[in-house]
This record gives sequence, structure tokens and C-alpha cells, in this order.
Amino acid sequence: MGNNKMSKIKISAFTISLDGFGAGLNQSQENPLGIKGHELHGWMIPTKMAQRMIFGKDGGTEGTDNDFAEKSMENIGAWIMGRNMFAPSRGSWPDDEWKGWWGEEPPYHGPVYILTHHERDPIKMKGGTTFHFITGGIESALAEAKKVANGKDIRILGGASTIRQYLQAGYVDEMHFVISPVFLGSGEHLFSGIDMPQLGLNKIQRVEGEKATHIILTKSSKENGIF
Repeated sequence: MGNNKMSKIKISAFTISLDGFGAGLNQSQENPLGIKGHELHGWMIPTKMAQRMIFGKDGGTEGTDNDFAEKSMENIGAWIMGRNMFAPSRGSWPDDEWKGWWGEEPPYHGPVYILTHHERDPIKMKGGTTFHFITGGIESALAEAKKVANGKDIRILGGASTIRQYLQAGYVDEMHFVISPVFLGSGEHLFSGIDMPQLGLNKIQRVEGEKATHIILTKSSKENGIF
């Protein structure tokens, strides 16, 4: 295949509840993932990957959940996220020096394109992450990501609304989502109104982790002719 392969557009390690919600209600600075949202990520928080990348600590669990968490960060040339995942504020950007939830050195180490309706200058962070703010919508963000990904994958990070938009537009080549054994009751539903079979992501693999179920969706080989 060489290095001239096309960038894959993928969703990795996106967690939903048993009732299908990708985040809780009322996201705020105190509750970045909405009310009860942190319970969704009970599978990832103890892993070695999360302890290292998110909390800067040694240790953590190894096993299937950790393997998926590690894999979700590999071979990525660019990242795309919705504004709600970047900041708790809405509307025009407040002059509050907000630079994301991840401290001085975010875990991305590359270009991150943030979908927003409000312009803002790029923010360069330690460790190679630069946040770019894209006001032209999902196609515009994807075009920018492709320019810099250099054949590596482009990962759509979330939140649920961003993932839904990229799914509905048919841009996603591969999706790994995680079903956490919790009910949220309300929030943003991931698949509601989306005809998943029509999107061609019809090869379904299921792997049980220690604290959650991993589902990997890819396009079946007869359609893409690669295998």
C-alpha cells in the first residue's frame, strides 16, 4: 500500500449509554460531559492509556479496554471536534483565555479542527497540538484535515452532534463505538434518525471488554474491493 494511501475517516472509542446517548444533559465546566456523563467513561478512566494521557500518571489497567483506548490514538494525522467538546461556553467566544479541557499539553499532538459558528484565531499548545476554529461546516473542516493528515487517519472526536453530522453525510469509513453498561435517561441520542444500514457500515464486529462492549463497524469488502 505504501505511504500514498488515502486517509481513513474514522470514529474511535466514542462511548454511548445502554439507551443510546453520547453525552448527558447540561454540560458545564463542572460537568464537561453533562450530568452523569462521566459514568459513560467508566471503562476508559482506569486504563493505562487514560491514566497516562489524560491524568499524567503511571499505572492503570491493561487488557481489552486499554487495547482499544491505545488503538484509538494511533496513526492519526488530524482531529475534528465540535465546539461543545472544546469549551463549555456558547455563542460568541468569551474573552476568558479558555484553551480546552486538557491543560497546557493536550493529548492530540497535531492539528485539531473545531467546528464553530464564531471565528477565533488558532491556539498553539505545548506538545504540537494546534486548535483551529472552522466556521465553514463539516466539509470545510474535513478538507483542512485532509490537507495536513499526510495519508494518516482523520479522527472525528465528538460530541454526539458532530459524529451524527459526519455519519449522516456518509463520510465515515470506520466506526468504533463503546456501549457502557449505564443508562443516562436523556441527553443527545447518537443514532436516532440515521439509517445506518444505508451508510454501508455493515460489517459488524463485537468484542467484550472488561467494563464495556466494543462494536467495530466497517464497510464490507465486497463494496470497497480492498480485500
